[in-house]
Amino acid sequence: MNRSISRREALVGGGLGLIAAGLAACGTTRPSATASAPPSAGPYPTPSGSAIGPSVGPSVSASRAPTSSPSGLSDAELRRLIASLLIVGFRGQTAAGGDWIIRAIADGGLGGVILFDHDQLTGTRRNIASPSQLGSLVRTLRAAAGSAGLIVSIDQEGGQVARLNAGDGYAATLSEAQVGAHDDLAATHAWAHTMATWLAGARINLNFAPVVDLDVNPKSPAIGALDRSFSADPDVVVERATIEIEAHRAVDVRTTLKHFPGIGSSTTNTDFGVADVTKTWSRTELQPFQRLIVSGHADLVMAGHVVNGQLDATGRPASLSAPIVTDLLRGELAWSGVVVTDDLQAAAITKTFGRDEAILLALEAGNDLLLLANQQVYDPRIVTRVVEVVERAVGSGRLPATRIDEAFDRVRAAFP
Repeated sequence: MNRSISRREALVGGGLGLIAAGLAACGTTRPSATASAPPSAGPYPTPSGSAIGPSVGPSVSASRAPTSSPSGLSDAELRRLIASLLIVGFRGQTAAGGDWIIRAIADGGLGGVILFDHDQLTGTRRNIASPSQLGSLVRTLRAAAGSAGLIVSIDQEGGQVARLNAGDGYAATLSEAQVGAHDDLAATHAWAHTMATWLAGARINLNFAPVVDLDVNPKSPAIGALDRSFSADPDVVVERATIEIEAHRAVDVRTTLKHFPGIGSSTTNTDFGVADVTKTWSRTELQPFQRLIVSGHADLVMAGHVVNGQLDATGRPASLSAPIVTDLLRGELAWSGVVVTDDLQAAAITKTFGRDEAILLALEAGNDLLLLANQQVYDPRIVTRVVEVVERAVGSGRLPATRIDEAFDRVRAAFP
């Protein structure tokens, strides 16, 4: 596997231990690890390049020789790298050392969290009650991550999909449809700047926005009916999305183009069922993604859960499809940066493929970050469970260890 300094060494060489509850049950001893001396300066992967630096890794000493995985890393190190590819939701407006989410970050190397205003299962407030409370929560989460860093993400699209809103002490925001309907670029910039500033103020560094799906079906329960698209016109979508992305970049917040390869023609919300756009999708829906990638305005791309038989005849949704993620997005559209899945606990995925198989299919398809919102179901052991599934797949040879390494390098380049 490739070796790189910074976040990788903080993850696998920091001697932080394992995900306490789940991995202790497996009888794994806790290694003490010491990072090697930093390598000489050299190039590292970027979203638009593939240069690889020198091969240097941490040296590990332990009370017993650590078990070695096929990757060449110890079992503990491999688990931490796998955990670093997960973004997970949790309950609570505060967090303390004994909470599972803090243990998963501090001991297990969890890569990221996603924040919600309300809990879908209970209907109660989840993570956000006020700007000051949110700031305190994020500080606690980041402190748990230490030098390894943490992706703190949110869905702040505007309108009906806005986790920071009037009920949380922020202001109400326009939807993308409202912004796209008016030919006022200054107003678009002000709208985007306001939301980006809120995120930066809370130390949230990833927004799962903008939606760049085309509004080709105004009645779509996933997009059009919720006013989540700027327009049916690719030119308008690209223009407004560019303004939004640049406003976020100005305050060091990453953005996400979603939902590849386009779900604007869907007749089902993929949160709750399988959406098949085989007969309604057109290649015009690729234009916003392609043009924003070419112009350098893509930070991450989210693979949607839509089934598109024009692109993958197997019936797999885009998020689990190598022909769509690897061949189309990475090949034809030449995207070499991070691909993140939509929520892998969505009904469209779990009912058809099952949780464990979906995780492996997502990685095999070419995704780098796996999103598990913990909204439609709630599992405090989700990090441990997913890590174990992927670790077994690497051990059995089903999933090449290089796939974990490749994903990690892309994520680290996006969030150094």
